Amino acid sequence: MPVPEGLPEPVRAALAGFSAAAERCFGVDLVALTLFGSAAEGRLRPTSDVNLIVVLTRCDAARLAAIGDAYRLAQTAIRLSAMFIAESEIAAASEAFAVKFSDIAARHTTIYGRDVFAAIELSREARLNRLRQVVLNLMLRLRERYAAQAGFPERLAYAAADAVGPLRASAATLLLLRDGSEIPPREALQRIAAETGCDMALATIREARDTGAEPEAGAPAAAEAAIALAEAMHVAASRLA
Repeated sequence: MPVPEGLPEPVRAALAGFSAAAERCFGVDLVALTLFGSAAEGRLRPTSDVNLIVVLTRCDAARLAAIGDAYRLAQTAIRLSAMFIAESEIAAASEAFAVKFSDIAARHTTIYGRDVFAAIELSREARLNRLRQVVLNLMLRLRERYAAQAGFPERLAYAAADAVGPLRASAATLLLLRDGSEIPPREALQRIAAETGCDMALATIREARDTGAEPEAGAPAAAEAAIALAEAMHVAASRLA
């Protein structure tokens, strides 16, 4: 399958180059190349990573080393972030990282091979356990980054922007578990922000994410907003049976 037309030309070109290199390096072991997250939706921002899953029949060390030059080039050019996974490992990974794989199932597009994520089935228990882990870990990491980077506005703004992806995925999982609502992660986070009185907080971190710079309210406010949203979702997740 071709690289999606909605992506910026530099991203499309870099993905095409990496895809060609993956075909050469992995050969018959390459099962699929799958974009997920904002790249799959065509909503890349200046701070967005281009998230890609490389699905293989087996993960051979020599072939992973062979793709290194092409991967490093794509990392530099378009912030490519790749997951290398054997197809046989997907079921276990889905249970272990249920929030991430729930997001992958909802937002992905296959640019090579077959769609191996269309039929992912995740248990409620796995989703709930992982949701609690993700929001708690995010909350603690954001506090640490705030303490370490309070004197560096650009780094602090980036920390807030970097939290948007996991916040959105967590919000979508939270609403699915709580209400049975299956809505896109972006809209899910908007709903959670509205319910918890964090509308302005969300607007602040979205500004940091969309512009890739310090928001008008200031970098500390953006980081504080991300922490507030993580804390609100931690409370909501803890209430789920």
